Amino acid sequence: MKEQGKSFGTKEIAATALLLAICIASQLFKNLSVFITGPIVNTCIILTVLLVNLPCALAMSVITPVTAYFIAASPVMQAVPGIVPLIMLGNAVLAVAVHFLFKPTVMPEDSIVNIKSVITAIVSSCLKGVVMAVTISLWLLPRFIPAESPLYANLGKFQMTFSVIQLATALIGFVYVFILLIPIRRMMDNASE
Repeated sequence: MKEQGKSFGTKEIAATALLLAICIASQLFKNLSVFITGPIVNTCIILTVLLVNLPCALAMSVITPVTAYFIAASPVMQAVPGIVPLIMLGNAVLAVAVHFLFKPTVMPEDSIVNIKSVITAIVSSCLKGVVMAVTISLWLLPRFIPAESPLYANLGKFQMTFSVIQLATALIGFVYVFILLIPIRRMMDNASE
C-alpha cells in the first residue's frame, strides 16, 4: 500500500489507469449481470484508495458511472439520467469510507483479514448501500418514474437494484479485495527489497 508522504508519480498514474481500464472493460458485461460489473467496479475503487490515494479513487467514482451510461446504460438510466450523479455519490461515499475506516485496518503491519477489517468492510458497504437506497431508490425513482411509464411496472426491481444489490456488490468487492491484497502485498514487499 502507498506509504504516507510518498509523492504522486508515474506508478500511481499507471495503477489508476489500469484499475480504471478494468472497470471500463467490466462494463461491457453489465447487461449480463450486475453481479459481474458491480463487484469489479467496487473492487477497483477500493484498490485505488489503498494502492494510490483518495483523490484518484474519487475521480474513478465519478468516471465509472459516466462510462457505464455510455457503454451499457440500462433503460432506467436512460429514462432518469439523474441516477448518474447519485451513483457517483454512492461510489464516493464508498471511497471515503474505505480511506477513513477500512484502510487503517489493513496497513502493512496488520494482517489483511482481521475482525476490524471485516467490520469496516461491512460498514463501508452499508454506507454506500444506504446512500444509494435513500437517494435513488426512495427519492429519485419514485419521483421521476411516472405511474403511466412502462418502467413503472419494474419500479420495485429498480429500487432493489439501487439499494440491496448495491450493498451486495460492495460486499463482494471487499471479498475480492481481501483475496487480491495478499499477492499485491507480497509483490510490493518484493519490489521494495
